[in-house]
Amino acid sequence: MLTIMADLDEARADRRSAFRSFAFVNYRLWFAGSTVSNVGTWMQRTAQDWIVLTMLTNDDATALGVTMALQFAPQLLLAPLTGYVVDLVDRRTLLMITQIGQGVLALALGILTVTGLVQLWIVFAFALLLGIVTSFDAPARQTFVSELVTPPYLSNAVGLNATSFNTARLIGPAVAGLLTAAIGAGWVFMLNAATFAATLVALALLRRSELTVRVRPPTGTGGIRDGFRYVARRPDLRLVLLTAFLMGTLGLNFPLFTSTMAKIAFGEGAGEFGLLTSVLAIGSVVGALMAARRERPRLRNIALAGAGFGVALLVASVMPTYWAFAVVLPFVGMCSITALNNSNAYTQMSTPPHLRGRVMSLYMAVLMGGTPLGAPIMGWIVDAFGPRWALVLGAAGGLAPAAVAVVWWLALRRAARGEHRGSSERRP
Repeated sequence: MLTIMADLDEARADRRSAFRSFAFVNYRLWFAGSTVSNVGTWMQRTAQDWIVLTMLTNDDATALGVTMALQFAPQLLLAPLTGYVVDLVDRRTLLMITQIGQGVLALALGILTVTGLVQLWIVFAFALLLGIVTSFDAPARQTFVSELVTPPYLSNAVGLNATSFNTARLIGPAVAGLLTAAIGAGWVFMLNAATFAATLVALALLRRSELTVRVRPPTGTGGIRDGFRYVARRPDLRLVLLTAFLMGTLGLNFPLFTSTMAKIAFGEGAGEFGLLTSVLAIGSVVGALMAARRERPRLRNIALAGAGFGVALLVASVMPTYWAFAVVLPFVGMCSITALNNSNAYTQMSTPPHLRGRVMSLYMAVLMGGTPLGAPIMGWIVDAFGPRWALVLGAAGGLAPAAVAVVWWLALRRAARGEHRGSSERRP
């Protein structure tokens, strides 16, 4: 944090600084509160995955996949509604409601775990409830950034948001692994409940007069459908959504990959599992900072990073030891976050403000909503063939959209050459 504040003065003068959005007081408040909350969220995810895999089942990766599916399915099913709500209501108020909801759920699950009452079906139920709350929270978080900074800083602010998320992913799982071993998963859940207070305080302290004025959508019956219509007219956005869907469905099942590789492939414990997630986050932080320095996101960067993500997962799948596997994970994290940061920023910056909530809800739906489809399949593959084959299939989540992008660009070039020849032949 001291390094970030030291870069603040430079950010005001340097438009290419990775920290230039910290020139806005509101963004600094949001970043600080969100980072604390994100640390707690990653602590809970790590502890929850571990108790499903070790305490409530006997290394049942399918049960872990079902837990992930229930947590992310609402984002896919509720996307049209949540996007319209995010565009229609005050996002600051909505975020306060979702933060309180997530805190209450974490506290309740923690109490049930500490008292020994937790069962697998209870974890499933809480995962579903949390998924419903986060289906509103996720697009609200993504689009609220546009109210904290001016448009020229939006791409940078999106990149810094990812830095916050992945810095938390660096810290949270390692802390969770140690605390789960020392005091138990239930207390980790309750600590997560307390971290939501940081975001609530940050939202309360925002200078509301400095928030960017929003363009509200019409309240007519076509409002919900407008997001679908807009994306249907944009082939570039359809390519971005395809990338997010395939990566989310096949490639971003990191909790399942790291937990099963740690426990099944290498025979390690909770601390080593948490360390793998933190190592993965090192690369993600690097990728996020690299993306934050770019003034504009590009489709080319999305495709290249997706291809790199697929190759890195293939390499990880053949690593013979725990530490060799850990060495490859930063490259997996760097490529994945580079692709997703560019996808997120491209979607927001190329969408009109009054449609941004609906389009971003579709983006989050295909990114996170693919998990209900992919996680159980990945869990079954782990149970049937081992975690290494799940990594191989996950690699397709990055390689397939890169291949589609190449085909699309080649088609555009052929079309452009055809138009050029046609115009030349028409000349007298």
